[in-house]
Amino acid sequence: MIEENILKINKDLPPQTRLIAVSKTKPVEMLQEAYDAGQRLFGENKALEMRDKHEALPKDIEWHFIGHLQTNKVKYIAPFVRMIHSIDSLPLLQTVEKEAVKHERCIDCLLQFHIATEETKFGLDLNEARQLLESAEYKAMQHVRICGVMGMATNTDDMDLVHREFATLHGIFETLKKDYFSGSEAFREISMGMSHDYKIAVEEGSTLVRVGSSIFGARNY
Repeated sequence: MIEENILKINKDLPPQTRLIAVSKTKPVEMLQEAYDAGQRLFGENKALEMRDKHEALPKDIEWHFIGHLQTNKVKYIAPFVRMIHSIDSLPLLQTVEKEAVKHERCIDCLLQFHIATEETKFGLDLNEARQLLESAEYKAMQHVRICGVMGMATNTDDMDLVHREFATLHGIFETLKKDYFSGSEAFREISMGMSHDYKIAVEEGSTLVRVGSSIFGARNY
Protein backbone atom coordinates (compact mmCIF):
# COMPACT_ATOMS: atom_id res chain seq x y z
CA MET A 1 0.00 0.00 0.00
CA ILE A 2 2.84 2.42 0.75
CA GLU A 3 4.12 2.22 -2.83
CA GLU A 4 0.59 2.70 -4.21
CA ASN A 5 0.03 5.70 -1.96
CA ILE A 6 3.29 7.36 -3.02
CA LEU A 7 2.50 6.86 -6.71
CA LYS A 8 -1.02 8.21 -6.23
CA ILE A 9 0.14 11.37 -4.44
CA ASN A 10 2.94 12.03 -6.93
CA LYS A 11 0.36 11.94 -9.73
CA ASP A 12 -1.38 14.87 -8.00
CA LEU A 13 1.81 16.95 -7.87
CA PRO A 14 3.08 19.25 -10.63
CA PRO A 15 6.77 19.00 -11.63
CA GLN A 16 7.78 21.92 -9.38
CA THR A 17 6.35 20.30 -6.23
CA ARG A 18 8.21 17.58 -4.34
CA LEU A 19 6.80 15.09 -1.85
CA ILE A 20 8.25 14.76 1.65
CA ALA A 21 7.14 11.48 3.23
CA VAL A 22 6.46 12.35 6.86
CA SER A 23 7.64 9.25 8.67
CA LYS A 24 7.48 10.38 12.31
CA THR A 25 6.57 7.56 14.74
CA LYS A 26 6.78 4.99 11.91
CA PRO A 27 9.17 2.02 12.12
CA VAL A 28 12.26 1.79 9.96
CA GLU A 29 10.70 -1.10 7.99
CA MET A 30 7.95 1.19 6.69
CA LEU A 31 10.48 3.84 5.68
CA GLN A 32 12.50 1.19 3.88
CA GLU A 33 9.35 0.18 2.00
CA ALA A 34 8.83 3.79 0.90
CA TYR A 35 12.52 4.02 -0.04
CA ASP A 36 12.22 0.86 -2.14
CA ALA A 37 9.27 2.51 -3.91
CA GLY A 38 11.59 5.35 -4.95
CA GLN A 39 10.92 7.87 -2.18
CA ARG A 40 14.03 9.82 -1.12
CA LEU A 41 12.72 12.81 0.88
CA PHE A 42 11.65 12.00 4.44
CA GLY A 43 10.39 14.32 7.17
CA GLU A 44 10.74 13.87 10.92
CA ASN A 45 9.78 16.07 13.86
CA LYS A 46 11.90 14.55 16.66
CA ALA A 47 15.67 15.03 16.48
CA LEU A 48 16.68 11.80 18.24
CA GLU A 49 14.25 9.72 16.22
CA MET A 50 15.62 11.25 13.03
CA ARG A 51 19.19 10.55 14.11
CA ASP A 52 18.42 6.90 14.82
CA LYS A 53 16.60 6.41 11.51
CA HIS A 54 19.42 8.10 9.61
CA GLU A 55 21.85 5.59 11.11
CA ALA A 56 19.63 2.64 10.13
CA LEU A 57 18.64 3.61 6.58
CA PRO A 58 20.35 4.23 3.20
CA LYS A 59 22.59 7.27 3.14
CA ASP A 60 21.14 8.86 0.00
CA ILE A 61 17.95 9.78 1.87
CA GLU A 62 17.31 13.52 2.07
CA TRP A 63 16.24 14.22 5.67
CA HIS A 64 13.94 17.19 6.35
CA PHE A 65 13.31 18.30 9.92
CA ILE A 66 9.73 19.61 10.02
CA GLY A 67 8.81 19.93 13.70
CA HIS A 68 9.46 22.49 16.43
CA LEU A 69 13.21 22.29 17.06
CA GLN A 70 14.74 22.98 20.46
CA THR A 71 18.21 24.53 20.40
CA ASN A 72 19.66 21.72 22.56
CA LYS A 73 18.60 19.12 19.95
CA VAL A 74 20.19 20.72 16.88
CA LYS A 75 23.50 18.90 17.49
CA TYR A 76 21.88 15.51 16.87
CA ILE A 77 20.82 16.30 13.29
CA ALA A 78 23.42 18.87 12.20
CA PRO A 79 25.82 16.30 10.69
CA PHE A 80 23.34 15.12 8.04
CA VAL A 81 20.03 17.03 7.90
CA ARG A 82 19.22 18.30 4.40
CA MET A 83 16.81 21.05 5.38
CA ILE A 84 15.29 22.44 8.59
CA HIS A 85 11.78 23.73 7.88
CA SER A 86 11.05 25.21 11.27
CA ILE A 87 13.32 28.19 11.96
CA ASP A 88 11.17 30.42 14.17
CA SER A 89 13.76 32.53 16.03
CA LEU A 90 17.19 34.10 15.68
CA PRO A 91 18.63 32.06 18.62
CA LEU A 92 17.61 28.82 16.89
CA LEU A 93 19.24 29.92 13.63
CA GLN A 94 22.38 30.91 15.55
CA THR A 95 22.53 27.44 17.06
CA VAL A 96 22.16 25.82 13.62
CA GLU A 97 24.99 28.04 12.36
CA LYS A 98 27.21 27.04 15.29
CA GLU A 99 26.59 23.31 14.80
CA ALA A 100 27.02 23.57 11.01
CA VAL A 101 30.44 25.14 11.54
CA LYS A 102 31.51 22.13 13.62
CA HIS A 103 30.65 19.80 10.74
CA GLU A 104 32.06 22.09 8.02
CA ARG A 105 28.79 22.19 6.12
CA CYS A 106 26.05 24.62 5.15
CA ILE A 107 22.54 23.73 6.31
CA ASP A 108 19.52 24.80 4.28
CA CYS A 109 16.71 26.33 6.34
CA LEU A 110 13.18 27.64 5.92
CA LEU A 111 11.62 30.39 8.01
CA GLN A 112 8.45 29.14 9.67
CA PHE A 113 5.50 31.54 9.72
CA HIS A 114 2.41 31.47 11.89
CA ILE A 115 -0.46 31.60 9.37
CA ALA A 116 -3.14 29.60 11.24
CA THR A 117 -5.86 30.77 13.59
CA GLU A 118 -4.68 28.34 16.30
CA GLU A 119 -2.43 29.88 18.92
CA THR A 120 -0.66 26.55 19.48
CA LYS A 121 1.24 26.67 16.20
CA PHE A 122 4.77 28.09 16.15
CA GLY A 123 6.13 30.63 13.71
CA LEU A 124 7.25 34.17 12.93
CA ASP A 125 5.24 37.07 11.64
CA LEU A 126 6.58 39.24 8.81
CA ASN A 127 7.98 41.93 11.11
CA GLU A 128 9.85 39.34 13.18
CA ALA A 129 11.28 37.83 10.00
CA ARG A 130 12.47 41.24 8.85
CA GLN A 131 14.19 41.83 12.21
CA LEU A 132 15.93 38.46 11.90
CA LEU A 133 17.06 39.02 8.30
CA GLU A 134 18.27 42.56 9.03
CA SER A 135 20.20 41.60 12.18
CA ALA A 136 23.97 41.78 12.29
CA GLU A 137 24.00 38.25 13.69
CA TYR A 138 22.22 36.81 10.65
CA LYS A 139 24.32 38.79 8.19
CA ALA A 140 27.48 37.31 9.72
CA MET A 141 26.33 33.71 9.23
CA GLN A 142 28.10 31.65 6.58
CA HIS A 143 26.92 28.11 7.31
CA VAL A 144 23.16 28.45 6.99
CA ARG A 145 21.20 29.24 3.84
CA ILE A 146 17.62 30.52 3.92
CA CYS A 147 15.82 28.76 1.06
CA GLY A 148 12.21 29.83 1.59
CA VAL A 149 9.27 29.65 3.95
CA MET A 150 7.11 27.09 5.77
CA GLY A 151 3.69 27.26 7.36
CA MET A 152 0.81 25.13 8.63
CA ALA A 153 -2.80 25.98 7.92
CA THR A 154 -5.57 25.81 10.49
CA ASN A 155 -6.83 22.28 11.09
CA THR A 156 -10.36 22.86 9.81
CA ASP A 157 -12.97 21.73 7.30
CA ASP A 158 -13.23 25.33 6.07
CA MET A 159 -11.24 25.00 2.86
CA ASP A 160 -11.72 28.68 1.98
CA LEU A 161 -9.83 29.56 5.16
CA VAL A 162 -7.07 27.10 4.24
CA HIS A 163 -6.82 28.66 0.76
CA ARG A 164 -6.47 32.12 2.31
CA GLU A 165 -3.81 31.00 4.78
CA PHE A 166 -1.72 29.33 2.09
CA ALA A 167 -2.13 32.39 -0.14
CA THR A 168 -0.87 34.50 2.79
CA LEU A 169 2.26 32.34 3.06
CA HIS A 170 2.87 32.61 -0.68
CA GLY A 171 2.56 36.38 -0.35
CA ILE A 172 5.13 36.41 2.47
CA PHE A 173 7.46 34.36 0.27
CA GLU A 174 7.13 36.89 -2.59
CA THR A 175 7.73 39.82 -0.23
CA LEU A 176 10.89 38.28 1.23
CA LYS A 177 12.11 37.28 -2.23
CA LYS A 178 11.74 40.85 -3.46
CA ASP A 179 13.16 42.57 -0.38
CA TYR A 180 15.96 40.23 0.71
CA PHE A 181 16.61 37.39 -1.77
CA SER A 182 16.10 38.85 -5.25
CA GLY A 183 19.51 37.58 -6.33
CA SER A 184 19.22 34.15 -4.68
CA GLU A 185 18.43 31.11 -6.79
CA ALA A 186 18.32 29.05 -3.57
CA PHE A 187 15.37 31.03 -2.18
CA ARG A 188 12.63 29.09 -3.96
CA GLU A 189 10.85 26.80 -1.50
CA ILE A 190 7.33 27.15 -0.10
CA SER A 191 6.74 24.26 2.30
CA MET A 192 3.01 23.93 2.89
CA GLY A 193 0.37 21.24 2.65
CA MET A 194 -0.19 18.01 4.56
CA SER A 195 -2.29 14.88 3.99
CA HIS A 196 -5.65 16.64 4.26
CA ASP A 197 -4.83 19.88 2.43
CA TYR A 198 -1.88 19.31 0.09
CA LYS A 199 -4.01 19.69 -3.05
CA ILE A 200 -5.01 23.19 -1.92
CA ALA A 201 -1.38 23.95 -1.08
CA VAL A 202 -0.34 22.94 -4.61
CA GLU A 203 -2.97 25.32 -6.04
CA GLU A 204 -1.45 28.10 -3.91
CA GLY A 205 2.11 27.44 -5.08
CA SER A 206 3.62 24.90 -2.69
CA THR A 207 6.99 23.45 -3.75
CA LEU A 208 7.24 20.95 -0.85
CA VAL A 209 4.27 19.02 0.56
CA ARG A 210 4.64 17.14 3.86
CA VAL A 211 2.45 14.04 3.71
CA GLY A 212 2.34 11.37 6.42
CA SER A 213 -0.92 9.54 7.10
CA SER A 214 -1.91 9.38 3.44
CA ILE A 215 1.28 7.36 2.83
CA PHE A 216 1.86 5.40 6.03
CA GLY A 217 -1.58 5.36 7.67
CA ALA A 218 -2.58 6.92 10.98
CA ARG A 219 0.23 8.06 13.24
CA ASN A 220 1.34 5.90 16.18
CA TYR A 221 1.29 7.85 19.46
